[in-house]
Amino acid sequence: MHASPSDNLCMEKKPASAIPSVSSSPNEPFLPGAVVIATLCNPREKFWGMILALAPAGLSLSGAELASFEDLAVMVRDGEPFTPAVVFFPMHRIERVELDLPDGSLPSLSQRFLSKTGLEPTEVLGSLQLNKHEDSNASRSHASKDRA
Repeated sequence: MHASPSDNLCMEKKPASAIPSVSSSPNEPFLPGAVVIATLCNPREKFWGMILALAPAGLSLSGAELASFEDLAVMVRDGEPFTPAVVFFPMHRIERVELDLPDGSLPSLSQRFLSKTGLEPTEVLGSLQLNKHEDSNASRSHASKDRA
């Protein structure tokens, strides 16, 4: 068998149907709960937060503008009340989304948040979702007590 220069001899050849699609991969990094930095355009801004949903229409995050990250960490550390912003960015505004990961010896924003506050970012950024769930459970229990 003669290989052409464009053949990749190190790669096993598989039919296209045998290659799993990205959406079905269990190692997909941009799932709800992942902490990311979203770079947006028109206007240009960056947003740090936890993915709530990613769809063809856009990205829903719970978090804060990157410019106010330090203030956010201080507020949380000092026990001041904080409600994360829950935002939706349409896909035409999204320039880039990257996982919040350390870069060499530089810690990730999540690691910096944890070291400054003693709290996991996902606990704080997901607290709005937990509060909504607890509020709905509390209102159901109140309603059932009112009926009794």
